[in-house]
Amino acid sequence: MIELRERLTREVGKVVVGQERALEDLLTALLVGGHVLLEGVPGVAKTLLANATARALGLDFRRVQFTPDMLPSDLTGTMTLRSGELVFRPGPVFTSVLLADEINRTPPKTQAALLEAMEERQVTIEGESRPLPSPFIVIATQNPIEYEGTYPLPEAQLDRFTMRIDIGYPTLAEEARMLTEQTVEEPLESLRPVTSARGVVTLAEDAKAIYVEESVNRYVVAVLRHTRGDPRLYLGASPRAGIALLRVAKARALARGRDFVQPDDVKPVAEHVLSHRLILAPEARSAGLSGRDLVRDAVEKTPVPV
Repeated sequence: MIELRERLTREVGKVVVGQERALEDLLTALLVGGHVLLEGVPGVAKTLLANATARALGLDFRRVQFTPDMLPSDLTGTMTLRSGELVFRPGPVFTSVLLADEINRTPPKTQAALLEAMEERQVTIEGESRPLPSPFIVIATQNPIEYEGTYPLPEAQLDRFTMRIDIGYPTLAEEARMLTEQTVEEPLESLRPVTSARGVVTLAEDAKAIYVEESVNRYVVAVLRHTRGDPRLYLGASPRAGIALLRVAKARALARGRDFVQPDDVKPVAEHVLSHRLILAPEARSAGLSGRDLVRDAVEKTPVPV
């Protein structure tokens, strides 16, 4: 797993500069069967990162631009008449990596069409359930500075995303390198797979087998309970959030060559896994606090098992 992570970083690094942490988080979410919400201003390579990661992992990739007039059938597929018979025409959701670009620009009805796919790994059309490929991940993007004409994701749907990742600007040196390398040719076509869908599925099974000591389980629960008791939060982290946090910690341990989870696997990913699942009290919002601030505070104040 360590070797794969390094090879993946090198391969994707040919196209996307300065996003090694985001790339590792994407790989982690894929290994735990989760989904990712990417947030960042336009032009910071959110779409490019998703596409390059899929290519480097040897996975099928589809991009869907979400718009206000998009229908659920545009995503899941429809029954069409062909040679006098009704046949199913699969939608773009039938892929391994689905990029839901600007997901908050489409109405809630179309957003909800993703819920079954994300949770059950299947789509039901005309009463018949059709399984999605394995592995399967939804990578949704949002623009955090433009909210006019958007439909904010409800808490129930946000909870389906295993991680929320913020994509920021590269450093000066990284941006200068990007301008040098990517104004000559299109580097995306040069990417070569470092593994395959079968390899990703095998690693996902390995991540499930990572050992978790009872003290680490209790540590995760203690972090969750701290958020629930925080008066600055209207709603704290749920048990489902705890399951997601521990699964991500197990994949992180695997990526570092260990067969067991330690608290240092939980701490770095807690903000990405928990912050978007919290609902802040009005007082906290007016004070300029964010979910990340309160998750960071919960982790700092929760005793670490020894």
